[in-house]
Amino acid sequence: MIKSLIYFVWTGLFELGGCYLIWLWLRQGQSFWLGILGGITLVVYGVISTFQPANFGRVYAAYGGVFIVMAMLWGWRVDKVTPDNYDLIGTFVALLSVLIIMFAPRN
Repeated sequence: MIKSLIYFVWTGLFELGGCYLIWLWLRQGQSFWLGILGGITLVVYGVISTFQPANFGRVYAAYGGVFIVMAMLWGWRVDKVTPDNYDLIGTFVALLSVLIIMFAPRN
């Protein structure tokens, strides 16, 4: 589980970072090279994702919740947008779903 969590964090950082760099290029009119760097970063994200030790579908379902939490933190720290109560409730529900997916007893 710890190994998966570490991969989730790295995957999230590369996915968010890559998308953010492309956002800066296309939406904020910044350098084309940021877009290129964003694309390379997204390729690294795809590679890191393959290191997960569990079932692809289950891992990606759980990662979706982790990504929501990380995206909310990214928006708060990088974009300086303070989450409101609904953001926090939604993030909590996403995190709860991760715990259910990862820790539910299975046969």
